Amino acid sequence: MVNSVGRKPFAVSRILKKEALHLFRNASLLELGGKADALRRGLHPGKIVSFVIDRNINYTNICVSGCKFCAFSRPPKHPEGFVLGLEQIFRKIEELLSQSGTQILLQGGMNPDLGIEWFENIFCAIKQKYPIHIHGLSPPEIDFLAKKEGLSVKETLIRLKKAGLDSIPGGGAEILSDRVRNNLSPKKVDAKGWLKVMQEAHQLGIATSATMMFGSVEKDEEIIEHLLKIRRLQDKTKGFISFIPWSFQPKNTGLPDISPASGVRYLRVLALSRLVLDNVPNIQCSWVTQGDKIAQVSLFFGANDFGSTMLEENVVRSAGASFRLSKDEIVRLIKDAGFTPAQRDQSYRILKTC
Repeated sequence: MVNSVGRKPFAVSRILKKEALHLFRNASLLELGGKADALRRGLHPGKIVSFVIDRNINYTNICVSGCKFCAFSRPPKHPEGFVLGLEQIFRKIEELLSQSGTQILLQGGMNPDLGIEWFENIFCAIKQKYPIHIHGLSPPEIDFLAKKEGLSVKETLIRLKKAGLDSIPGGGAEILSDRVRNNLSPKKVDAKGWLKVMQEAHQLGIATSATMMFGSVEKDEEIIEHLLKIRRLQDKTKGFISFIPWSFQPKNTGLPDISPASGVRYLRVLALSRLVLDNVPNIQCSWVTQGDKIAQVSLFFGANDFGSTMLEENVVRSAGASFRLSKDEIVRLIKDAGFTPAQRDQSYRILKTC
């Protein structure tokens, strides 16, 4: 097993599909967590747990995808639909910078009224005015934009990178199974298309994260296959810098009868993610869906990163999640768990310990 820089933390064979499924279903919670914790400590010796100060900026909520799991989006011409203006985006960035923030997560939806020039103008204006990292546009947004403009994914990414796009979030992955995607989001890019956007980005030197939304209509086997698809692409490109599993929040969505995943289920998925994704360097906890206590426990189940301060978060909150944490609270939680908190940037470079 080898990490992203080729160093072997310890000798252990790679977990394959059958073993992963067996562990997920049959290992005790503590056994699964212990294995993930051992791998995490091998990949990240020492006591550092990182976090980033950033802000989610949802530039629009207008989207034609109509995903069953989304409570945030609105269809075109809806009275609650919006598109942020440049000055509104600038104010949000200035608020972030005043709190020592280093990046923005710029995501919206599949808005048919926004073309590639709109994004180029926004990115260029931000970069001309602020020293900020732009982590933006999920694979479904990029795929939708490419098709709208009659461009290839590669051509679209080249133009966006030139305009100032620095890295790409892993949003829109949900579960990389077309059975699941056809149920939840049939208008959105399929699993193969999501992976294609990521592969093209990695080949252009654009680092990305990867995510998984679990707890909706997927089967255990599809969770495993999702992880294996991420691992196979990472073997080829080495472009995924982190992985974030998070649990579906059903309130106000088209799937209101599904119960949210428990903390135990979340920890099992998190630990399995660390074990299967032996080539992805960083695993991030999801306090925004699970709360502060489970996030603390996750540091012993494979996570080495506490995620973002999320000075603003709208999408998951719209679906009923209400957890909020300040930088000081994140620092305290990490210290109380016995680790050293450290502020990082999007590339996981440590800026300072706290």
